[in-house]
Amino acid sequence: MIRKGARNLITDVDGLRVGQAEDFAIRTGVTVLLCDKPSAAAADVRGGAPGMRDVMLDPTSLVGELDAIVLSGGSAFGLDAPSGVQAWLRDQGRGFQIAPGTPRVPIVSGAILFDLANGGNKDWGEMPPYRALGRTAVEAAGEDFVLGNAGAGLGATAGQYKGGIGSASSTGDDFTVGALVAVNSVGSPVVPGTDVFWAFPFEQDGEFGGRSPQGSLPAMDLDLPADMKGAVQPAGNTTIAIVATDVVLTRAELQRVAVMAADGFARALRPAHTPFDGDLVFAVSTARRELAGPRPVGVMRLGHVAADCLARAIARGVYEAETLGRQKLPGRIPAGLAHVDPDFAGRRGRIGRRSDRHPCGRHAHVGHGTQHFLGMVVGGGLRQLHGCCGASRR
Repeated sequence: MIRKGARNLITDVDGLRVGQAEDFAIRTGVTVLLCDKPSAAAADVRGGAPGMRDVMLDPTSLVGELDAIVLSGGSAFGLDAPSGVQAWLRDQGRGFQIAPGTPRVPIVSGAILFDLANGGNKDWGEMPPYRALGRTAVEAAGEDFVLGNAGAGLGATAGQYKGGIGSASSTGDDFTVGALVAVNSVGSPVVPGTDVFWAFPFEQDGEFGGRSPQGSLPAMDLDLPADMKGAVQPAGNTTIAIVATDVVLTRAELQRVAVMAADGFARALRPAHTPFDGDLVFAVSTARRELAGPRPVGVMRLGHVAADCLARAIARGVYEAETLGRQKLPGRIPAGLAHVDPDFAGRRGRIGRRSDRHPCGRHAHVGHGTQHFLGMVVGGGLRQLHGCCGASRR
């Protein structure tokens, strides 16, 4: 029986901690996965516009273990963030040593997303902030961490909705799997015309609102969805993720787990792996227990569970995110969606517990995990626009 872990976070995998740091003026941040000891890793890249640093995790490469993985905003500027993490790790005496007497070199892989068009103040002066953010994030690493508007997810968008940091975990009798993701996709996370996440079949215990289709799903338009990002731009997106397990795996086996886990993108976002996304999945093993049963079957099971876990983490990242106030997506914005009503910015509650007044005098429920973004309440409590005032209605 597969069930969610005690925290329902990637840190349910023994030997992992997560730290995050943000700059709210810039609307950007960094998320760090810190391994307690060097851990085997692999990576799978599916998107057409990836941004990476030190992702030399092929099974044939010399160095197959790493100390940390960094997910960062800032596009290519964010590739500085691993340097801050690397400096901190060196201070701790961590790192790969080529020969006795030579300095240890901490192995830190990184991936970035594009959040440069989200309305934050990007005039940061001579030095981008990402190296400092990386160090601050790793210094804060612990077993509990915030989802939604945190770390690399602070300035993220998912289709036409606010994106964020998501995480989830799954446990069986002889393994634990966890996922960590920064959701900044071209694709939409919800079924068109509903407030139901594409990942709804995999939800555990209402972790992203407990919404499922009422009756049959609406007729599907097989073209690109209307609520994906409008005028998509190369390097303007990217969903970057990590899956981890406590089972001992070879690098080749981890590579297969990463490949299978990438299907979690397609289970939670539509479309996925586009030319404009940099979709990437790292896979990490903390090697706390042996793989039970025939190895190929065990690897297949771990990859299957990791894909579902990643789909859940994506939905949680969107569900837990909140508005950043006035924020615009790059490119074309549908009429009436350009601005956030400041009366709604940052509010949260539970659906049905309270209502908030629209500028027109009508009311709309604001639910736990909802976001009032681009003029509409979205995410955990997706809503359409009021025709009268540009606010939202159910």
